Amino acid sequence: MAVRGLVCRECGRRFAAEPIFVCEQCFGPLEVEYDLDGLDAQALLERIAAGPPSIWRYQDLLPASRVPEWDLAPGCTPLVRAHRLGEALGLRNLYLKNDTRNPTWSFKDRVVAVAVAAVKQFGFSVLSCASTGNLANAVAAHAAKAGLRAVVFIPKGIERAKVVTTSVYRPTVVEVEGTYDDVNRLCLEIGDEHRWAIANVNLRPYYSEGAKTLAFEVAEQLGWRAPDRVIVPVASGNMFVKIHRGFEEFQRLGVIPRHQVRMTAAQAEGCAPVATAYKDNADKVVPVRPRTIAKSLAIGAPADGRYVLDLARRTGGAVESVSDDETVEAIRLLAETEGLFTEPAGGVTVGALRKLAGAGVIGPDEVTVAYITGIGLKALEAVEQVVERVVTIKPTLASFEERVLALAGD
Repeated sequence: MAVRGLVCRECGRRFAAEPIFVCEQCFGPLEVEYDLDGLDAQALLERIAAGPPSIWRYQDLLPASRVPEWDLAPGCTPLVRAHRLGEALGLRNLYLKNDTRNPTWSFKDRVVAVAVAAVKQFGFSVLSCASTGNLANAVAAHAAKAGLRAVVFIPKGIERAKVVTTSVYRPTVVEVEGTYDDVNRLCLEIGDEHRWAIANVNLRPYYSEGAKTLAFEVAEQLGWRAPDRVIVPVASGNMFVKIHRGFEEFQRLGVIPRHQVRMTAAQAEGCAPVATAYKDNADKVVPVRPRTIAKSLAIGAPADGRYVLDLARRTGGAVESVSDDETVEAIRLLAETEGLFTEPAGGVTVGALRKLAGAGVIGPDEVTVAYITGIGLKALEAVEQVVERVVTIKPTLASFEERVLALAGD
């Protein structure tokens, strides 16, 4: 780990590596800056290979040091060759990055693991966040493992399962009467007035670096090469930006060959400010009020929306949106072809993939990776009204033959 400090993404001004996230001069977002010049690619590859089966195998490119006794070991999730889904969509080289296999069943474990390591580094005792559900789960679980007090803020009306799977770790759960954007504004004020570690506010530069491991792992799992295209669900847009940064860092270091990854974003139509700007050929992302079943993507004013827009255009990618009905159809399609049950964010990803493949935007031979970032068990409401009814029979062979055989096609 060779952290130089923080640098403003907009004006380039540099700051010390502290728990701050906004440039005091231009109010641009701050990012961690590394000294990568001394890193030898072969030595780095050897350290990665010898590292733990988690995000911490990439310690050299993360901004805080692993705390073993606090570690829930997220990462190293499967990259699955999606033969049957690919056949249904006409894509011969389709892969799924299955991040439902993390400790709290979403990619948020990656970013929170790095945030918790930063909490140790900066000496905080309270870990907090603004969340649409998955981040609250991860913060509560990782704080419990670390023995930290956790206070999580959620908007009113998120999925009940996400509230329960957060509350079981015994944090303080605060439901705010408003949207995620209202919750986030409140957390900004709390961070200004109180010395709390707010994962996606004052720790954002460190926390967000955990998302780079989604690129590192894909490159490693593909045999040390980048894919032709990735498709990523977009809420704040930070994961999208950091995945691109991860591929760029590996290329800059010579770990993988130079190759342009077409960055492709997926949004729900009921919260699609980036997709709207892309389709309108506009440069400004105009905030919206979310109305979608994809609650984990319901951020109407995405902090990194403008950067998502720029990356999609600059890399030859795309931004697509899908309706709630298309999202549910895609959840079922993914389940019945690949045996993977995703929450609506994954349905948005697969739904957008389906539309883009059908329109010929994605070529049939492109090596394409779709990121599935959360498990469907947290959002049963999205599909419980459309799944097939249970067949009830009497405990007799005759009842089985009468009611089941025809359904089974025998």
